[in-house]
Amino acid sequence: MKLYTRTGDAGETGLFGGERVPKDHARVRAYGAVDAANAVLGWCRAGLDPDDGLGRELEAIMSDLFDVGAELATPPSKEKSLHERLTSMIDPVRIAHLESLIDAAEDELPPLATFVLPTGVEVAARLHVGRTKVREAERDVVSLIGAGHEVRPEVLGYLNRLSDLLFAWARLCNHRAGVADVPWQSQKARRG
Repeated sequence: MKLYTRTGDAGETGLFGGERVPKDHARVRAYGAVDAANAVLGWCRAGLDPDDGLGRELEAIMSDLFDVGAELATPPSKEKSLHERLTSMIDPVRIAHLESLIDAAEDELPPLATFVLPTGVEVAARLHVGRTKVREAERDVVSLIGAGHEVRPEVLGYLNRLSDLLFAWARLCNHRAGVADVPWQSQKARRG
């Protein structure tokens, strides 16, 4: 199979099930945003020690995001059997797992008292970028729903929890490196 097909040269792409849609279709935007978030998570993973537990979890999450993208790329009415297979991938159990990872990170962190700036050690800053890309994907999925397309609530729940987890992990990476959170200060407070 060749990497290029030339089938998208006219500005259309194929969804799972064969339907052709414009590349700016709400469904393509949604799974494209998930793909962009996943690429950033790969960049985050590259900044972690290969044996780091966060890295192993991040790899599992990256696979989850492929499942999310595949589900979003499959219109429910077009390929029922394929869609039903894909929708079993992201479920309440995976969402609960993300919540357990958030809880574990927060147990290791000092309580959050204020908004914090998205900075610190490099991998923490990368995780913050990942968090914002996941939020962008979440917004694109909401737009897909707003355009009248069916999306399971578990997809939004997963993306919502994932952005929270990436925030917690950014703080955790800073904490483990001995770097304190940098609190947000209003302009008034900075002027003193």
